[in-house]
Amino acid sequence: ECPLCLLPQPPEAFPTLASCSHRSCWACLEQYLRLAVSESRVPVSCPHCPAALQPSDVHRLLPEPALRDKYEEFLLRRLLVADPGTRWCPAPDCSYAVFAHGCAECPRLTCGREGCGTEFCYHCRQPWHPDSPCAPMPPAPSLATPTAQLAQPEELAHAEAEDIKVCPRCSAFIMKINDGSCNRMNCTVCGCLFCWLCLREISDVHFLSPSGCTFWGKRPWSRTRTILWQLGMVLGAPMVISLAAGVAVPVITIGIPIYMGRKVLAGSPGLSGCQQCLSVTSSVLLSLFVSPIITALTVGVGVPLVLTYVYGTVVLSLCR
Repeated sequence: ECPLCLLPQPPEAFPTLASCSHRSCWACLEQYLRLAVSESRVPVSCPHCPAALQPSDVHRLLPEPALRDKYEEFLLRRLLVADPGTRWCPAPDCSYAVFAHGCAECPRLTCGREGCGTEFCYHCRQPWHPDSPCAPMPPAPSLATPTAQLAQPEELAHAEAEDIKVCPRCSAFIMKINDGSCNRMNCTVCGCLFCWLCLREISDVHFLSPSGCTFWGKRPWSRTRTILWQLGMVLGAPMVISLAAGVAVPVITIGIPIYMGRKVLAGSPGLSGCQQCLSVTSSVLLSLFVSPIITALTVGVGVPLVLTYVYGTVVLSLCR
């Protein structure tokens, strides 16, 4: 049975994939690839896991030559748009890429496409201006249509500023519904993970930092709210940590033996009464020796980490 369409299929209807062991029928994979390539979601991941499909599998599964060519084009464009030294020709109807590594001191670039030859500036990416300073750099074009969005700025003017922003790495336009949902954004062009509120590339602890960026919400905290939150963390940390440790110590110390006893009792239905009593008693006694060690490690490692974060990162941010 195909896990996508839930229809019974013969074994030969399930092609093998080089990237992973998941299987789906030919028809579902073809439709999935058509949609992914049409929406420029390249490279294409497996419909069941994050593993990227190999180009050979994509070519084998896509029946239309036009879609295969589009897939190769998008794959190349994604690679180029993530390269900081690549510049796109600003001429109308020209999406030619120019490799411009080491051209910062000599910023005059020339498009190499036959019949174009447009000269433009490496820094501002505008037509060459030898006698005038660089204009503010516009956002870079998107993956699928490098010039389409720049050619229609009036459409962007009708949208709210909070709804359309620019990827901090490749400058592609990103649209998000302004409903206070998750602010952890993933650019489909260059794969950059960034914060919707501050437009900075994020790490795993970005939303735990005292920067005012929240995982959920429409806007970052105000300066006053951020400062009050940081002061509250600094002043209330000892009481909160003591309360958490006071609750965690008995819960872990008593909870582990109870959990192990219940688990052993539930897992030995075929034993006699004496054997069950012996196995439960031995597991509880063993847990009574192990649980204080686990409690000490949890409190001994967790409390210093929290204190280091509060009186290191938070205090430093508050001073700034």
